[in-house]
Amino acid sequence: MSAPPGRFEPLRVRLRRFQFILGLGFLALMAGSMLSVSLAFRLSTRIEDLPGELPRLLIGITLQNLWVLGVLPLLCYGAARILELKPLSTSLGAALSGEFFVLSLDFVRDGLEGLWSGWEAALLRLLAFAAGVFLSYRAVAKGRAASERTAAAAQARAEARKAEYMEFLNAAEKGSERAPPAEPVGEAPPPTPER
Repeated sequence: MSAPPGRFEPLRVRLRRFQFILGLGFLALMAGSMLSVSLAFRLSTRIEDLPGELPRLLIGITLQNLWVLGVLPLLCYGAARILELKPLSTSLGAALSGEFFVLSLDFVRDGLEGLWSGWEAALLRLLAFAAGVFLSYRAVAKGRAASERTAAAAQARAEARKAEYMEFLNAAEKGSERAPPAEPVGEAPPPTPER
């Protein structure tokens, strides 16, 4: 006996959504890393000239977390315009998947020392992560709202077009009732018999 085809469909949908969210976080991390490396390379001499350690640390943490602060919200907004996503689970899941990958790379590269670089850096990383999750949450909510507005506008246009077609059809039916029956075009009247 086989299971009904729709029995596992909710589980499949959740699994696909989970995979999409993981992929979204990974894609944001990859794109954001490329962007932050190019920015860090261009800004490196200017950052080194800044007085004090705190401004350099702030800029460094911002550049390291550019994927969660800038790229992830953009991707979440675009995805929410197309798919029906839940704001909290999408933003938190995508940010956690990207951060897990970053921590895994730090651990593989430097061991346990790579995971901890001091209280200030840890606090700033946590704040950047929380800000990225909040921005992504807002982006998903705004993307869903924009998608719903677009769908409502398309539905209104479709209803207006349907009403216009119905008016045209009614006018055509009324016009055909008033007009006398026309003789067939291109046919000659039957000849009269000669006697």
